[in-house]
Amino acid sequence: MRVAFFGTPEWAVPVLDALNRHHQVVLVVTQPDKPKGRGLKPAPSPVAQYAEAHGLPLWKPKSLKGNEAFLKAFREAAPEVAVTAAYGKILPREVLEVPPWGFLNLHPSLLPKYRGPAPVTWALIRGEKETGVAIMKTEEGVDTGPLYALWRTEIGPHEDALALSERLRDKGIELLLKVLEDLPHLTPTPQEGEPSYAPLLTKEEGRIRFEESAQAIYNRHRGVQPWPGSYFFHGGKRVKVLALRPEPGEGEPGVVRAVDREGVLVGTGEGLIRLLQVQPEGRRPMPAADWARGYGVAPGTRLG
Repeated sequence: MRVAFFGTPEWAVPVLDALNRHHQVVLVVTQPDKPKGRGLKPAPSPVAQYAEAHGLPLWKPKSLKGNEAFLKAFREAAPEVAVTAAYGKILPREVLEVPPWGFLNLHPSLLPKYRGPAPVTWALIRGEKETGVAIMKTEEGVDTGPLYALWRTEIGPHEDALALSERLRDKGIELLLKVLEDLPHLTPTPQEGEPSYAPLLTKEEGRIRFEESAQAIYNRHRGVQPWPGSYFFHGGKRVKVLALRPEPGEGEPGVVRAVDREGVLVGTGEGLIRLLQVQPEGRRPMPAADWARGYGVAPGTRLG
């Protein structure tokens, strides 16, 4: 099929690559270049880099709504269908109406649960045991369209957002290619169940809340990988937590229970958390035990 693709981050590149290998990609649309690195020079998105490397027609519109130049180019590309994967912008009606078969969205959640831009993160933070990936027909609402395919899977007990999102994306690519193959014979079905929303992450979501249970802290830690990551404050400085695990036991929330060769044991609202590897502000990553010795952290020290 003649396919247009809308996507932006590294996560979306394998989706575009699969479409490029199995179909005719007539247009790639991504977000504009953004400042990056120490010099804050504008850099193209990973999707833009792939399109340029493979000679695919590329647009980077700042806005889609009322953008007549883009709309003209989109119509002239004559896609039969369009696919979105983590594009990052709302699609207006005039854009949605261009492809005869509409837009398909690869969304890593069991819609209608976790509509929005960060479904994998919030499924982990909220302790879900199951998730999935959906191929949805895009409407004007946020992830409200009917479904062409839905796949369910258990969440691994130690799976983080990076690993889980890639696993769901790879399965989603399989589903997407099958849906495109059968599209003329498929009828999407309405979403069923109670909807929930997964908003964009903020840096604050990475802050460890020691008053929560150890399991909830671990779930949050898995959910905020790779950004913003887990952290707490000590002595007015941010300390990133690169590795931790929940353990049985009791302790006052945020108060160090023990320091040993394995790490730093800290009380929570229920159970204990062992800090294994940390990175103090302005320093390199180090074992949590080395950090504790170097910064005078001993049993009874309050963190956070």
